[in-house]
Amino acid sequence: MSRSRTERLVNLVICLLSTRRFLTAAQIAATVPGYEHDPDDAREHEAFQRKFERDKAELRDLGVPLETGTASAFDTEPGYRIARREYALPEIPLKPDEAAAVGIAARLWQHAGLAAAASSGLAKLRAAGVDVDPHATLGLEPMVNVDPAFAPLAAAARDRREVRFDYRVPDRDAPDHRRLQPWGVVCWRGRWYVVGHDLDRDATRCFRLSRVVGPVRAAGTAGAYQPPVGVDLISHVARWSGPTEHAGRATVLVTPGRAAGLRRVAVEVTCGPEADRLVLPYTDVDLLASHLVGYGPEVRVLDPPEVRDAVIQRLKEIAVRHDSLAVGQLSARSELASPAAAGRRAGSVSARSELASPAVANGRSAR
Repeated sequence: MSRSRTERLVNLVICLLSTRRFLTAAQIAATVPGYEHDPDDAREHEAFQRKFERDKAELRDLGVPLETGTASAFDTEPGYRIARREYALPEIPLKPDEAAAVGIAARLWQHAGLAAAASSGLAKLRAAGVDVDPHATLGLEPMVNVDPAFAPLAAAARDRREVRFDYRVPDRDAPDHRRLQPWGVVCWRGRWYVVGHDLDRDATRCFRLSRVVGPVRAAGTAGAYQPPVGVDLISHVARWSGPTEHAGRATVLVTPGRAAGLRRVAVEVTCGPEADRLVLPYTDVDLLASHLVGYGPEVRVLDPPEVRDAVIQRLKEIAVRHDSLAVGQLSARSELASPAAAGRRAGSVSARSELASPAVANGRSAR
């Protein structure tokens, strides 16, 4: 539907809602923008009638209760209006447990990068008279963990905008550069994926968000492409991800008295004089590696090699980011220590000294 037609339909609905009596087609044409025409011109008037008939059919297809009738028995031309009582949304009754569930969902998405959408949904419910308490969590603290790439990829999919990012493949040391037209972001088996058209490979691809390295960069303009009609993102991810992963066991060495979180999930703990040996169950190598890296030097992976290599790769990425940050801070210090900056600081000190001098002070006192 074109923008002009959408605006015309909205204006028509507003016009018909704003009156209690039936308005004829001629009155509507004189009131609603988009229907302007010369009624004495047969061709223009016929075009208006066709347009008006199409708009009435469109409103009825959308479920708008468009009424037809006359204001009095003496009127020969039918008129139109929209009854407010039938157009308004019905009351939304929520039981206490249902309202609490809505509150939990709102708090859950506050943690997951969809705070604006959650707040908008609560505002609409409150406007409808539904009392929703987002803090009524029934003793639960909801949490959805999403990767840093979630927000920019979801925004790019909504705006139909191309993105570029670096993607880490498990069997490669360096990440690959990818250009993607994202169609949507979905969750499958507890992991988030983006599905879209890979521009470099000219094929449909899906990428696990946890393997995106660094920032996601938007490119081009919004509305640059259209996803296939009726595309099933979950089916693409299911075919790409393959069968359910088999559970594995990882053996790690932990400093005595440390990593209580790992000890709680360990299926086997063997205490030693210098380090404790823990056996941890896992199904996702990347997820386990991200978790282990957070413990720093308190945890060391013994096997399997895939987990050890994933941890090493994560540590390398952290080291690269740290080096980049350190270089930026060093450049800033060098700028502050440069002769030009020293001159500026000296000038600033001199100006403050001048302002604080007895002559200036006496001048202020005299004024």
